Amino acid sequence: MNSAKYNALLSKYSTLVIFIIPALTIFTLFVVLPIIEAAYYSFYRWDGYGDPNKYVGLKNYKYLFKNKTFILSLKNNFYIIAISLFIQLPFALLVALMISDKIKGANFFRTVFFLPYILAEIVTGLIWAYIYDGNYGMVAAIWNFFGADPPHMIAEKETAMIALYIVIFWKYFGIHMMIYIAGLQNISKEVLEAARVDGAGPITTAWRIKIPIILPTIRLSVFLSILGALQLFDIIMPLTGGGPSNQTHSMVTYLYYFGVMRMKFGFGSAIGVVIFLICFTIAITYQRTLMRKD
Repeated sequence: MNSAKYNALLSKYSTLVIFIIPALTIFTLFVVLPIIEAAYYSFYRWDGYGDPNKYVGLKNYKYLFKNKTFILSLKNNFYIIAISLFIQLPFALLVALMISDKIKGANFFRTVFFLPYILAEIVTGLIWAYIYDGNYGMVAAIWNFFGADPPHMIAEKETAMIALYIVIFWKYFGIHMMIYIAGLQNISKEVLEAARVDGAGPITTAWRIKIPIILPTIRLSVFLSILGALQLFDIIMPLTGGGPSNQTHSMVTYLYYFGVMRMKFGFGSAIGVVIFLICFTIAITYQRTLMRKD
């Protein structure tokens, strides 16, 4: 190998090392080591003080999967995923198809639909907690206007999850719509013009041309939606706090209330490990199957 090639190769790999080592160090310190540490603590009964010394093996995991509240929180996460995949994302795609073109008022609707996503999750939860208030909120005002007794939506088991679904739909609908619009606007105008020349109407163009072309964008949106639903926390805390009677817990709020707040850090670590394994398994499976060509 001559000197010029050697120097070029050395320069190339030196640059890679310079950029990789800091990134790898940060990833190890803030991702890998906490995961290993949580896995270690999950085998102990530990309150967070001193070194863990009460080894319990898999008892934390056994108790977790026998706990009805955790099973319910797990179901809630997957119900939220189902609502997102079968209602929120299709509706976001439909609206994106309607307002992606430069029609009158399109920018106004984009702004209106995207505004909720700008709000912090905590603020969103507080706003909707007031809206749902059975005494002074907007829902109560509407029911009082018609002379009916207002419902206490987030205080009743039968309606609390429905109220949460509405807030999640309202909050995250806009970001998925904008993702779809970005994908639609990258479609070549020549392709769409050719479809019009061939006599394709708006529905045929959307179904046969636009949607197939933006499938990678749709798959990305689905991926983000699933992972977001599994990690849902900020909206639930100010809105329902997991109540009433633990009916609206997600896996993360369950970890917070039954692990952190009760000073059961060994048990909380077991919950964290389970959440990580579920997210990791879904993410890897999804990427290796549906997103392997993207």
